[in-house]
Amino acid sequence: MSLKTRLKGPRILVAPGVYDGLSAHVAAQSGAEALYLSGASLAYTRFGGPDLGLVSMSEVAETIAVIRDRVAVPLIVDADTGFGNALNVQRTVRSFERAGADAIQLEDQTLPKRCGHLDGKTLVTTGEMVGKIRAALDARASDETLIIARTDAIAVEGFEAALARAHAYAEAGADALFVEALRDQDQMRRVVAELGPRCPLMVNMVEGGKTPAADAAELERLGFSLVIFPGGAVRAIARTLQDFYASLMANGTNAPFADRMFDFAGLNDLIGTPAILARGDSYGDDE
Repeated sequence: MSLKTRLKGPRILVAPGVYDGLSAHVAAQSGAEALYLSGASLAYTRFGGPDLGLVSMSEVAETIAVIRDRVAVPLIVDADTGFGNALNVQRTVRSFERAGADAIQLEDQTLPKRCGHLDGKTLVTTGEMVGKIRAALDARASDETLIIARTDAIAVEGFEAALARAHAYAEAGADALFVEALRDQDQMRRVVAELGPRCPLMVNMVEGGKTPAADAAELERLGFSLVIFPGGAVRAIARTLQDFYASLMANGTNAPFADRMFDFAGLNDLIGTPAILARGDSYGDDE
């Protein structure tokens, strides 16, 4: 089933955040029906820095290709602002689609953008964002590649302006809408009531962010079609790394941490090393 078809179904789609081949592989093994490649998670893990628009288009495209080579699960990709104007958006869409993206999310912030749950964001005009959406739709090779339009207007122009922008983005042809950083359930209900009849709606769960925490079942009852948990894995791993390195430096051995980590054989089993070696041997010399 394609991502486009799945989003039209009655069940909400839960897309965990991933940032490389290993995280994508483990998420797929855990039963995820779709994955979300988070620009923030790339910034956190690859560069050890904040989500301030410093990750480049080519770095994201390279990561898409790495993930797609490892898993077949549909991949939703955070494309930030499209990395420039409408022509840059078209190049981004072509590059990401070729690399293996099933959906590409574009937002209406200015460059350099910042995390949707940070303060101090600024926006392009509604007209400029509409042009970017139209450019993205023209650039995609397949109608099965979805263009998701995100607005960050709540923090800058207010909730009513965010609704107006989202309506304009739907009118421009966006396949799904994402009103970022909803403040409460009243805003969630209004977004669903006003925008839900137009196209599938996406919502973002960020631990400690501006949107109140809710589980998938509750978000499904509200009427959302897709929920992403973009940075949860990185927050969990960062905490584990902190504990792991502190333990190693304090004890001079990994023994105290053994029950919280894979051993060599366990990790190789997780990533499928025996099966990959067997596949390689199947192409060997028969003589």
